[in-house]
Formats: sequence, C-alpha cells, structure tokens
Amino acid sequence: MALSKLTLAPARALMRQAARGMARKPIVGGNWKCNPATASSLDELVSNFDGCAQYLDKCDVYVCPSNLHVALVKDSFKPGIKVAPQNCNFTGCGAYTGEMSVDQIKDMGMSTVLIGHSERRGEFGLPTPKESNELMATKLQYILDQGLSCVFCIGEPLPIREKGVDAVLAECANQLEDIVPILKSLEDKSRVVIAYEPVWAIGTGVAATPEQAQETHKGIRDWIAKNVDQTTADEIRIQYGGSANAKNAPELSAFPDIDGFLVGGASLKPEIADIVAAISAAK
Repeated sequence: MALSKLTLAPARALMRQAARGMARKPIVGGNWKCNPATASSLDELVSNFDGCAQYLDKCDVYVCPSNLHVALVKDSFKPGIKVAPQNCNFTGCGAYTGEMSVDQIKDMGMSTVLIGHSERRGEFGLPTPKESNELMATKLQYILDQGLSCVFCIGEPLPIREKGVDAVLAECANQLEDIVPILKSLEDKSRVVIAYEPVWAIGTGVAATPEQAQETHKGIRDWIAKNVDQTTADEIRIQYGGSANAKNAPELSAFPDIDGFLVGGASLKPEIADIVAAISAAK
C-alpha cells in the first residue's frame, strides 16, 4: 500500500534539510514551574534526567527549576544537562526587589534563560501584570548582550486557536515582531530557541495534533524567513510546548519543523528520558 503524502512529507523535508547542510540539533527542556513543594523531592526529580545523558550528542537538554531551587540543583545533573532559570530582569543588579539578573545567573555558571512563558504573559487567570512583547524584546537583548542564550516562548490561547491557523500565526507573529531586529543581527542562531506553546494545551492533558503542531511550526518558520531572513529560518530551533509526553513525542518528533519540546508535567517524571530518546531517534 502506498504511503500517504502526509507520512512522506516529514521524511522528504528532513532529507532536503540535510542535503542543504542545515540539520538542526534537537533540544528538549523540562519546565518544573513552581514545583516541587519540598526541597527533599529535588533529588528524585533530578534523577529522572539521568537517562537523558546518553543522548546529549544528539539532543541538547535543559531544565528550568523554580527560582528558589535553582542554586540547590544546578550542579546535580549529569554533565551536559543545562539548568536555565525561568525568568530574569532586564537591567542588571540593583534595587529590583523580587527580581534576578543575568549577571547573577552567569556568575553561578548558567548559560541559558527562559522568558516569555504564557504564565508570565497574562495566563495566570489572575489580575497580575502581563509581560508585554516590548518587555520580552528588551529582556532578550539584555540576555544576549551578556553572552547567554535564551528560550523565547510564544503561543496562543484557545479563543484564537478556535479561529483557525491564520489567527494562530498572526498571534505568534505579533509576539515575534519586536525581536526581528535582534534575530537579524544574531550571528549564532542557536543562541535563541523559540518555544511554541498552544496555551490551551498546557497542563490540560490535551495536545495539538501532530499535524496542527507541524502546521504551526512551519508557519512560524515561514514567517521568520519572510520577516528576518532565510538563514535564521533554516537554523533557528522551534520547540513544541503543549503537553508533550512520552506517548506523543515519537509522532511529533517525526515532523521536520518540530525541533524539540518544552515539557511541563512530564518533566517531573522519569518519562522525560523517553521524550529525549524519541526525538534523538527521529532526527
């Protein structure tokens, strides 16, 4: 029986990408958010990542502990697994109560920061201040100027997804427009990773279908090609961040524009190693 066009599409795209010398190393991050409740649980959560170490030649791996726990675990993971704080400020040390600076992060030996997660962009469900696109661009420039790398989160809530993929891509473009000049001037494109989050799928157990995820990732990459440049579109990595787990990771990994995962709940479980194994095998 002939393979479907949908089945062949990822393989063909990967072959074209490899032939052009633009294969992107996959990347998987574990976002622990505001977990765990007790420091005594940290050793177990760290050990869940032990199985990831064998795939580091094929896949980059990072972990985002809660800010309170970063210093407790930053040296506990297997060599090569990076620790990335979940946020930073945009100006450095000083009179900024409740914040932390890239200077402090760098001094502690960490090289990556995550910013712009939907839960900081107004998705708490509470009247907390929403971090704006302008602020995200300011933070990104600050992070890069200090020599660090950044995982830059974007995504759409359910009402936008219900309007269709064009509305989704318009929302993602809106969140990227302010960083276009930054991406254009960035020589090493691997220093910025885009984490696409369908907000409606975070923590709900509902994931976008692999086809929906690929369609959105490709749309984001096409937008970058048009508004930044083709080199950036070819080289920048785009993670999927909507309830990725060991069950759906193999199918999602097969698509050419999905370069990895930003994993929430599953990163608190041993299955995180299965997710890394899945994308390492697929790419």
